[in-house]
Amino acid sequence: MKCVMVVNQDLPQGIIANTTAALGISLASVKEGLIGNKIVDGSGCTHEGITNIPIPVLALNATDLKTLHDQLIAKPDEAVKLIGFSDVAQKSHHYEDYAQKLSETVQEDISYLGLCLYGPKKKINKLTGSIKMLR
Repeated sequence: MKCVMVVNQDLPQGIIANTTAALGISLASVKEGLIGNKIVDGSGCTHEGITNIPIPVLALNATDLKTLHDQLIAKPDEAVKLIGFSDVAQKSHHYEDYAQKLSETVQEDISYLGLCLYGPKKKINKLTGSIKMLR
């Protein structure tokens, strides 16, 4: 299995960081086994588990990010998990606010700050193999 995040390359660094953090938390909540066990270091200090898979962060402009999202929802593949983080979410003050705003927003009016794709390596590579890494 493979995971990639694709973010809007034109966002400020802080928003990119927030977007990838939110996407990572969302993915970990729906896919068990992504987080390793706690580990004790040589001094006896316990370290919480971290992701046990690499997560490359790729970059697209806003238009191409929206196109990728729309292509994925137009032809859904049950083997590929898609999680989006949108401007609606980023501008909301709490989850209930987000839920209310999202329920009133049509898909065409949603701008994506980032996407997380998780699924079979071959399928994820086919979908994202030509997208450059975030620099």
